[in-house]
Amino acid sequence: MSAATVSRQFARAALRTSARQTFATSSLQAFRQGGRRFYSSEQPKKSSAGPLVYVAGAAVAAGAGYYLFTQSSVSTKVFTPTETDYQKVYNEIASRLEEKDDYDDGSYGPVLVRLAWHASGTYDKETRTGGSDGATMRFAPEGDHGANAGLKHARDFLEPVKAKFPWISYSDLWILAGVCAIQEMQGPTVPYRPGRSDKDAAACTPDGRLPDAAQGTDHLRNIFYRMGFNDQEIVALAGAHALGRCHTDRSGFEGPWTFSPTILTNDYYTLLLNEKWHIRKWDGPQQYQDKTKGLMMLPADYALIGDKAMRPWVEKYAKDNDLFFKDFAAVVTKLFELGVPFKPDTKTIIFKPTNA
Repeated sequence: MSAATVSRQFARAALRTSARQTFATSSLQAFRQGGRRFYSSEQPKKSSAGPLVYVAGAAVAAGAGYYLFTQSSVSTKVFTPTETDYQKVYNEIASRLEEKDDYDDGSYGPVLVRLAWHASGTYDKETRTGGSDGATMRFAPEGDHGANAGLKHARDFLEPVKAKFPWISYSDLWILAGVCAIQEMQGPTVPYRPGRSDKDAAACTPDGRLPDAAQGTDHLRNIFYRMGFNDQEIVALAGAHALGRCHTDRSGFEGPWTFSPTILTNDYYTLLLNEKWHIRKWDGPQQYQDKTKGLMMLPADYALIGDKAMRPWVEKYAKDNDLFFKDFAAVVTKLFELGVPFKPDTKTIIFKPTNA
């Protein structure tokens, strides 16, 4: 184990211990002195990222869980993955989350959560299009959508995993990676069901299906109601902003939401309620700053505490981390399964964290 990894683990343990304290001086000092070491992830931006086209390594039967490998022009091998096989994929991802100290703040966890989120959040319950079944972000135009800017880092990170386990579809891999990242960043257990198939470019969804962080709660309702979520679920999903940071070269926004953005806690809610937020004076898009100028909130975040129906849920999650974990696990599982035609006998897998 490298010195950098040991250092990160001690730092995270300290941050976790202080997560339920209200803006302790030590946390502020850790943020100011520690630089950007524990701050990572990416937000959508309005400019485009270059398209990245991947060639599927296996022909996947839709929703079947059976993966076919053509060994020659006349022979085909059928491989049926087991729970153990999926756990091996999980372990491979977990082992590489912190392999590059120079990536962002040392962890790919937050950007993998964002990849799984954006792959799933395109779902439209009326047309039954989009969702996590398909991995259509591999192609233009979906890969070019402004909301997906920067996700090339996450997709590239997972390419060696796909090469090592060619039987898994990109669709299943991206969601499995999101589940792994949440659990490895000390979040709740997230149940996982395989059975997603990879689709071609014809299945790409239109732009505009993902949330715009510059908007308010009317916009959030339009986006999330389309997927089938309610107000409570919108607020619970927003708790994922405890992870990661914004980047000016991707979303236009800048900064982390919390003092420990590679650890999932309810700090997003406590900070949102208890800090005194002011509009940042800068050349970028409108965002909010705390008094230390070390943290930020987006207009869509700040709008939650001004909404009569949503604010009570912000308050509940700020007071009860266990409640947040329970509700977040339920709603993120729902998100990750949008649009997937699971077979009735598809078994749920509970992955064992490597940091347990």
